[in-house]
Amino acid sequence: MPTNNRVLIADDNRDVLQAIRLALKAEGFLPDCVSTPADALKRVEQNDYATVLIDLNYHLDTTSGKEGMELLERIKEREPDLPVVVMTAWASIDVAVECMRRGASDFLQKPWEDERLIAIVRTQCLLHETRIHTTRLKAETRSLRKKGVSGFVAQSRVMKPVLELVESVADSDASILITGENGTGKGVIANLIHQNSSRSDASFISVNMGGIPEGVFESELFGHVKGAFTDAKENRIGRFEMASGGTLFMDEVANMPMAQQQKLLRALETREFERVGSSKTLRLDARLITATNADLQAEVDQSRFRMDLLYRLNTITIHLPPLRERVEDIEPLATSFLSKYTSKYRKADLGFSQNALEAMKAYEWPGNIRELDHAIERAALTCRQDEIGEAELGLNPSRESPSRANLDDMSLEEVEAYLMRRTLARCDGKANEAAKELGLSRSAFYRRMQRYGL
Repeated sequence: MPTNNRVLIADDNRDVLQAIRLALKAEGFLPDCVSTPADALKRVEQNDYATVLIDLNYHLDTTSGKEGMELLERIKEREPDLPVVVMTAWASIDVAVECMRRGASDFLQKPWEDERLIAIVRTQCLLHETRIHTTRLKAETRSLRKKGVSGFVAQSRVMKPVLELVESVADSDASILITGENGTGKGVIANLIHQNSSRSDASFISVNMGGIPEGVFESELFGHVKGAFTDAKENRIGRFEMASGGTLFMDEVANMPMAQQQKLLRALETREFERVGSSKTLRLDARLITATNADLQAEVDQSRFRMDLLYRLNTITIHLPPLRERVEDIEPLATSFLSKYTSKYRKADLGFSQNALEAMKAYEWPGNIRELDHAIERAALTCRQDEIGEAELGLNPSRESPSRANLDDMSLEEVEAYLMRRTLARCDGKANEAAKELGLSRSAFYRRMQRYGL
């Protein structure tokens, strides 16, 4: 029996409705009966069915099948993947072929045999479930399967309480807020929580909330149906549906505009949402983990973040210390990154000189673990010896305030990264304000942040 066993039956004959309802109910299905095409469309828009059975004729003096074919087309316009089985006592090969051409999944002639009826309905329900699962996997593959999460390294004393908290809350469904500077590994911790939860067999879906343009916010999170707006040429699954049964990780939540915060709050409060252009209510079945580098309480005090939304997000708060406070972790992290890049770039037996290790431990790492990762990759690529020295790391302790001569020697990308870093620092890490100050759109600013590891 498929997970979704709801079946809609549309026929103007009460005896037919009753007979099919009893036959399906005896096999464990949940039949829902209507007698007009208008009611059938309304039910399809409001409910989630696995299969629909429709009559082709709804008036005693009509045998053309026109009403049923029009209903079939309208259902397929709204729900292209929903199986529709057509029924008629006026069966012919021509009618059957025309119905299949218009999108019908199967054809049932009246009077029917209950065994054939049950077989058709069960087959279509199972096919529908498989199709939904396949669509969800394809959507996840397209947008989310990028790099695998690297091995988690944490040996320092300051990380011990963090790991203990992660272990204690991982197997619950409590909402978790992860805070910390950019590059401290908030996404890695979120994935670690997911992998140690009861939802680990389902999807881990990540979305950068600060990088979603306001015009597509609802479509990105909730999905949309074909025709909901100009560019909606097909149904699209949103992140909420992708994460069904698993974990939804929303990064950079502090950078959401107030209008988007309200839409998110409503979905979290009700645990329900609708695709754009659809009135069908769907359930949110995902564990929620959020992250930010901002002080959300300060954002609330400045009326830039909703207090009621904060309460929805921070049932448990996990704060990640910056890398400069985790000096004991620098060498094992660097060694882990080096192992990854020597394998990737086929540079065996590459290690660190003592000077390089001391330089890394003395450096402040304003970009935290992400900056360390990039530094090791650059060093692995440029090193021409058996050991990576301090020079190959390219660390510049004074890079936050370079001289005019240094600026003259920097590439355009280095100058841009420097200006972005300075602006972010001046704006207390608030990406929205920094983007406005530099005259960039929020999405363009985020693309540059990712490019430069900020």
